[in-house]
Amino acid sequence: MGLKSYLNKDLIEAGIDESGRGSLAGPVFAASVIFPKDFTSELIKDSKKLSEKNRHKALIEIEENALSYSVHMVLEEEIDKKNIQNAVFAAMNGSVDKLSIQPEHLLVDGNIYDPYNDIPYTCIIKGDDKYLSIAAASIVAKVYRDEYMKKLHEKFPSFHWGKNKGYGSKHHIKVIKEEGITQYHRKSFLKKILQ
Repeated sequence: MGLKSYLNKDLIEAGIDESGRGSLAGPVFAASVIFPKDFTSELIKDSKKLSEKNRHKALIEIEENALSYSVHMVLEEEIDKKNIQNAVFAAMNGSVDKLSIQPEHLLVDGNIYDPYNDIPYTCIIKGDDKYLSIAAASIVAKVYRDEYMKKLHEKFPSFHWGKNKGYGSKHHIKVIKEEGITQYHRKSFLKKILQ
């Protein structure tokens, strides 16, 4: 059974998801994707269920078939100021803003959303495992964020961000304790580790 193509047949729907919520370093990314109603795919699924190679293949399929897609990031400094939940909302809303087509309904992965521009929305728990547009948004956000973290890895190779993407791997935490933090670390996430 493939993922559902839409929730509302008669509305222009955008699926939204984020990547990097729990990371100790780097921005949070969110993406929005609008597909044609008749679009189906065997390749597109929750980004966590795809290998890196298949995420890149799926991204090409999304780029070729989406009516519109966009991605937006919110930097560490903002995450520390706003807290992660508000930063996720800002990333999601930024991605909606960048769409070339105005959506009439938003399918949001998760159980909470900050209503935006009076656009009706539906929160869907594990939505990236149920709807194609949300799964596609999860792929776009993750691929763009992973590539960004690989670039940051070149500046600070000791943290292994090319591999752990900024998440709290044993190695990452060990290097934080030994070398301290960079401007790309989320200070609000590291209070316990640094004490």
